[in-house]
Amino acid sequence: MSWRRALKDTARSGIAVEKKRLEPLIAVRGAAGLAIVIALSLWLFGPAAAASSAFGAFQAAIATFQRSWRPRPELAIASGTSLAVSTFLGYLTISKEPLFLALLVVWTFAAGMSWAAGPTIGLIASSNVAIMLVTVTLPTSVAQAAGHAAMMIVGGLVQAALIVLFPVRRWGAHRDALADALAAEADYARRLRHDPVASFDPQPLMEARNAAAVTPRQARRRPAELHGARGIAERIRPVLASLADPAMGVPAEGHARDRVRELLASAAALLDAAAHAIRHGEPVAAPPAALATFRTPDTGSILTGAPYRAMTRLNTLLQDVVETAGGTPQEDTPHEGAPSGARGTAHSAENDGRSTPRPASTDLGARGTAHSAENDGRSTPRPAPTDPGARGTAHSAENDGRSTSGRAPTDPGARGTARPAPTTRTRPTTRTRPTFLALIPKALKAMRGELHRGSPITRHATRVSAVAATGYILGTWLPLGHGYWAPLTSVMVMRPDFSQTYSRAVARLAGTVIGVAVATGVVQAATPGTLQSGTLAVASAALMYLLMRTGQFATQACIAAYVVFLLGMGGEEWTQTVPERVLLTLMGGLLAMLAYAVYPAWETPRLRTRLADWLAAQGPYVAAVFGSYADPSVRDAPDVRGALLTARTARAAWHAAVARATAEPVRHRGLSRTAADDAEDALAQLGRVAMLLEAHLPERGATPVPPAARFADALRESTHKGAKAIRERRVPTWDAVREALDAWETEDTDQVVRNTATLVLDTLTELSEALDTAVPPMTLDGTAPEKPDGPRDPKDSATR
Repeated sequence: MSWRRALKDTARSGIAVEKKRLEPLIAVRGAAGLAIVIALSLWLFGPAAAASSAFGAFQAAIATFQRSWRPRPELAIASGTSLAVSTFLGYLTISKEPLFLALLVVWTFAAGMSWAAGPTIGLIASSNVAIMLVTVTLPTSVAQAAGHAAMMIVGGLVQAALIVLFPVRRWGAHRDALADALAAEADYARRLRHDPVASFDPQPLMEARNAAAVTPRQARRRPAELHGARGIAERIRPVLASLADPAMGVPAEGHARDRVRELLASAAALLDAAAHAIRHGEPVAAPPAALATFRTPDTGSILTGAPYRAMTRLNTLLQDVVETAGGTPQEDTPHEGAPSGARGTAHSAENDGRSTPRPASTDLGARGTAHSAENDGRSTPRPAPTDPGARGTAHSAENDGRSTSGRAPTDPGARGTARPAPTTRTRPTTRTRPTFLALIPKALKAMRGELHRGSPITRHATRVSAVAATGYILGTWLPLGHGYWAPLTSVMVMRPDFSQTYSRAVARLAGTVIGVAVATGVVQAATPGTLQSGTLAVASAALMYLLMRTGQFATQACIAAYVVFLLGMGGEEWTQTVPERVLLTLMGGLLAMLAYAVYPAWETPRLRTRLADWLAAQGPYVAAVFGSYADPSVRDAPDVRGALLTARTARAAWHAAVARATAEPVRHRGLSRTAADDAEDALAQLGRVAMLLEAHLPERGATPVPPAARFADALRESTHKGAKAIRERRVPTWDAVREALDAWETEDTDQVVRNTATLVLDTLTELSEALDTAVPPMTLDGTAPEKPDGPRDPKDSATR
């Protein structure tokens, strides 16, 4: 992308206004806290202290709007307290310009490094440094500076108290995260009806997992419907994919495919109903038609084998999620370390093969089908399994729907059959979030981890500290007065990536011009006094809180008006602030943009590293799935769930890097956009193949598949070497994986697992082909020779 196009796109992004759900009650609450602090400060200390303390309350309210799962009162108190400390230390050094400049450099560098601990901490730290540049000019003595700092802390306490006393949608963010995850799976089920191999973005599930981590105090007050549903949602996704994928047994067209489409549509309706109930805290209104679909008596004669087992498991999981969304506590929800799928069981206390009974009256329809052990009086033996879901289940692909003799089945997910006696159930392990004080060493550790030359966070901290110092020196040198506006603007707009820095700079300048123009017109027309100016400042803040999520342009316009009114309350005339504010804001924005161009942290050259990280994480996940088939009896089997979470994190990092690189005016260095897209598709397909196999993980008593262990070891080693090859700009090879697969052909084992291993090798081959950008030599007949890592048989590719 050229610089011209990049600047055009970032400018358009900066002034864009997005359609977002507004939260007027929260905006009113934040403005009320600001009004209380201003009124109290005016009454006790006067206009200067009121202006200073108002910044503390203003910033504390902004902190509560950030995307964080931490309790909002903690954010408000932390923001007000940190601003108070910054202001007091700044005032102590403001009389000695070199000392203050040194403090500014250290403070801005620390604020830049704080982005390593997360965007919420980074934004609060950066905003505090920017506001500190204004507030240090308001006190006239050390005693006043201490008093202003104390009132800033009071401002944070007031905002925190209002959040506690007047909660708005308590647990609303957590409800939204869980509801979004269920709604995303509902949309996935609908898309699978038309595209059986549709992709799924796990980001909503990752957000729901982050929201599930709570402090001990939150855990005692969390609503019942927020317990357990996320773990069930995690297990629903692979079952949906397994039910829809033609590779698992359902033809692309026909009566069976039509029934699968009906089941997917009903599952989507039930998931939507559960999402709506969780989001609004209401009882679940399950659609009767969706419930009836799972009670259709001829399903057992239409679907057989793995698809039927996927249907019965989906039925049980939907029953769980509907019960949980209705507020029924789920004591048998698996803990975080448990693998999804739970080795073929739908209800597992700790995903270790122990089943728990469920009341027959609440089943969505599996109990009452034509093939129910309770109703048809037929028992089925356990034949040798022929697909991954058959291990340890009551009905194999051969015996599905046929009357046989033998002992009664015991699989808890198969057709509502009789379940074994209940065992002692263990309550799920709650994901805990560290307290605010315990978060400090974690944040410092994260900052130390990024403190190296090649880190984009370190480069950002270096840029912002250098620009803040340069802007302060230039602003002080120019005969404009209020020279802090330039570094304030720079610190407010600079971010670790290119697109956000440039778009925020444009939004800051455009919003400042509009906000200053409107505020100036109001001041000239009404000539407000101290109380009127304070009232106008509160109104501007309320509008900013209301429009904060719509984009930076509206936010910056409201902030500009707020500052004009607030400083007017402090005794400054508008002619002293308006012209210089516009000019110095322009200078600060230009400095920020120039600094990124001179000392960038481009993401484009690091795409290969991000891709290698994803492969290095995806390989162990796929290997862990195959390892589960190698010896199901081993209790310390590979942690499929943990490997999956690691792979998801690497995938999210890759997508974020690609999004940042797309907006950068930099040419690719060794990894073109086309190669990156093809490699991404290959790795996504690799994860999807493993997910299909994960949906039918064997129980502990299932028959082992020894070749799967060799294949898993070869895959784990090869992906590690492949990641290293990608970092070194080489094309990875998969000879060890191919040898393990060739050795597998000589053994008589489960063919479904073996065929899945073939698909894994094919996706790895596609990854190598995507990264092999060298022009192949031509043969004498004018055609390109077949690549050594290409598919050995055209039928292998056709199975894709």
